[in-house]
Amino acid sequence: MEDYEVIETHKAPAQGTTATPQFISRAINFKVPTYVVMSVSAELKTNEIVQIGEKRVYLAGRDIGDIKEMKSGAGIKIDASYNIKYTGGYSRDGSTIYIDSNFPKVLDVLGKKVDALESIGRHHELTEKWFVDSAYDYPYAHEIANRSERAYVESLGVSWDDYSKEVNKHLTLVSSAKLVRSPKDLDTTPYISSGDTATLKEIRESMEP
Repeated sequence: MEDYEVIETHKAPAQGTTATPQFISRAINFKVPTYVVMSVSAELKTNEIVQIGEKRVYLAGRDIGDIKEMKSGAGIKIDASYNIKYTGGYSRDGSTIYIDSNFPKVLDVLGKKVDALESIGRHHELTEKWFVDSAYDYPYAHEIANRSERAYVESLGVSWDDYSKEVNKHLTLVSSAKLVRSPKDLDTTPYISSGDTATLKEIRESMEP
């Protein structure tokens, strides 16, 4: 079984006066990453750890519910052939993650190598897209995505602070460069949420027909 960290839990609609109270909970396995929506009998707390196996949910060894939805980052397409203003992005349908073509594919953090397609692409951008599509506000989705990215980086034995310094060094260069070629299916939610009208204009002008 795999460990998942609870992100949020809310009470499910009542199914009758005698029915056992049910809750809908969302959780992340930061390792792959994998996103799940669960129907459970316990009011799980944020950051609480549950185990999932064979589509069942367990808390301290007790079966408390089942999986209603599961999304995995395994096998997702990552495309690094376009210009992406904030370094990373995603298609509107979530099938493709984009990384800026000028951003290093491998980061050297004090002699340790970090695959940016994994850390920024699969762990940050994909996680963010899952939560944006689940109707969460972009700032909160971005916060959860940072946690996923950090979990991956630290699993490599790399300091988050040192990694962030290296990323920010390249991020500044990417963000200041003028867009030349943007994907036509790029989800513009991050730019709209940030009120970045200048970047939105650049994206539309450089978007493929």
